[in-house]
Amino acid sequence: MQDKLIGSVPSRIVDVARLLVTPYEGRVAEYNIATWLQLPGLANLPVSLLVSYRDGDKRREVSVDHGKVNAHGKILLSGIARMPVRQKIEDMQVRLRSAVPAQSLVVEEFFVQAVELANSESLQAMA
Repeated sequence: MQDKLIGSVPSRIVDVARLLVTPYEGRVAEYNIATWLQLPGLANLPVSLLVSYRDGDKRREVSVDHGKVNAHGKILLSGIARMPVRQKIEDMQVRLRSAVPAQSLVVEEFFVQAVELANSESLQAMA
């Protein structure tokens, strides 16, 4: 498998996420991630979007989305990255994984945002 860096996420974005406590994964940070990519030479091939990060002295990675590059060599990959964390998320990077190495990778758009939790007051106001 071949990995290509799409982009590093600045710590000011990483640090905004609120940690959720879950019964199975422990503490989890969630981020909305989306990217439009041009991948010449990978038309009709499957690719995966993933996030890698350092949590204390461990390197971790989570999968965000999978898809097939269209006939024009373009793809939109997006989803929510649920990232288990024991200490602190550092050196967060969004990567593209493909079975065939990409000769070039053009990032048309790249978006990362911490998932905002709706508070109960706003939910009640909408009911």
